[in-house]
Amino acid sequence: MAEPKLVEDKISGDQSPPRAVSIDQAPAAVLGEGSLDPVYEAKAKVLNKAIQDIGMGKYQWQLFIVIGFGWASDNLWPIVTSLIFTPVKLEFKPDRAPYLTLAQNIGLLIGAVFWGFGCDIFGRRWAFNLTIGVTAVFGLIAAGSPNFAAIAVFATLWSIGVGGNLPVDSAIFLEFLPGSHQYLLTILSIDWALAQVFATLVAWPLIGNSKYTCAITDTNCTKGENMGWRYFMLVMGGVAMIMFFLRFVCFTIYESPKFLMGKGNDAEAVKVVHEVARRNGTTSTLTVEDLDQFNSLGGPLAEQSQSHATAAVKRNLEKINLSHIRSLFATRKLAYSMVLITTAWAFIGLGFPLYNAFLPYLQETRGAKFGDGSTYLTYRNSLIIAVLGVPGCLVGGVLVETPFVGRKGALALSTILTGVFLFCSTTAVTSDALLGWNCAYNFMSNIMYAVLYAYTPEIFPTKDRGTGNAITASANRIFGIMAPIVAMFANLDTAAPVYVSGALFIAAGVLVLLLPFESRGKASM
Repeated sequence: MAEPKLVEDKISGDQSPPRAVSIDQAPAAVLGEGSLDPVYEAKAKVLNKAIQDIGMGKYQWQLFIVIGFGWASDNLWPIVTSLIFTPVKLEFKPDRAPYLTLAQNIGLLIGAVFWGFGCDIFGRRWAFNLTIGVTAVFGLIAAGSPNFAAIAVFATLWSIGVGGNLPVDSAIFLEFLPGSHQYLLTILSIDWALAQVFATLVAWPLIGNSKYTCAITDTNCTKGENMGWRYFMLVMGGVAMIMFFLRFVCFTIYESPKFLMGKGNDAEAVKVVHEVARRNGTTSTLTVEDLDQFNSLGGPLAEQSQSHATAAVKRNLEKINLSHIRSLFATRKLAYSMVLITTAWAFIGLGFPLYNAFLPYLQETRGAKFGDGSTYLTYRNSLIIAVLGVPGCLVGGVLVETPFVGRKGALALSTILTGVFLFCSTTAVTSDALLGWNCAYNFMSNIMYAVLYAYTPEIFPTKDRGTGNAITASANRIFGIMAPIVAMFANLDTAAPVYVSGALFIAAGVLVLLLPFESRGKASM
């Protein structure tokens, strides 16, 4: 069987004979040789080389900005739910207030599954444009909620949009990045941290203002006395709508070249590469023949590349199947990696909400005294904690490119230290002590999430990346759903859940060390 290994290097305007360029000149791949379909693997290397040759330009930097909206939304809206929780509970007096958090987590799970799996089937573009739009619409509508059931339903609906941001956005950004700039996926988490700062700053004068929010001791809280959270929802929904407008109207998103190639549409993949080059003010030498030459290697993708009418109909009929899931477990090494990273996401998904749900009860039973409990003190501390998340993301961006540390080292260390500082926070008996430990663990957790959100999509092949993101995010959301249920029905007088939470982070960090792939200095496939 012929095994083409060369690609003609056709320089525009160069009259000399074309030069043969080995695909081995492409950046080293994250996934080892033989892990993927041979045709897909060979073509992915050619596309990686083409994107690397184009370089980091105007299109990718614009994409960096609009993709940041998705990162911001992923953190912003769960914080929105936590900030409106108390005034909503005071106004509507539900029997089980944690149902609001449960409703949100169910929506996040649905969103992760729907958008994550869907973007591997129907493409990235429509999911990229719709996720924030869905969030904006239902976030604005939620401001008019007449009762607790309504706000819970709207929380589910806006969370369906939120749940798709990271699975889709991380995939599409990574697929346009040159291998030399994949660290930017970690730096993107600065938007995640800034969202927390922004939400806290907006909530302070609205929800934290006694003019707009009922006092905790108020037994007859009416809508007119409690408009702060509704104003807050209008601001958050309005910001999401602006983000949607900027994405949908002011920026043109192209379908991922490797996604198109994985679907057998080599001509469109080449067309997108040339369009990105044009937007960057340069040119690309890539041709359809550079990709088609590998069809002689055989395999499923070679058959798929024969884009005749019959083959197209057959592919459309087979869209909804388990092929993307099977591909993630195609070899022992891939399956081992998939199980470990999914388990780590699950542990983290349960660890954080468990801690947040039970720590106040633990501290109360130990007689902790946290100052005067004023609104000023509460929001001041929240702002300090949120601000410290920003440098955490930047430190993560440095660590992932540091030799002998890389993605795995940065992720394992930050995850373990998050668990350690979480344990330490249970010892706080003063407001300042609690603030100090919370700053420390928020700093480390921001490093952890920055690296986790970047490393995870890097170890999935493009054609299955949305599915891989969906599986890991779903594990995270499913375990997140368990936390408010535990909070409603468990014995709140025990410290065990908080200690379990810390242990889960440490266990997740250990699992990361066992992962077989290190993506530092390598191009995603």
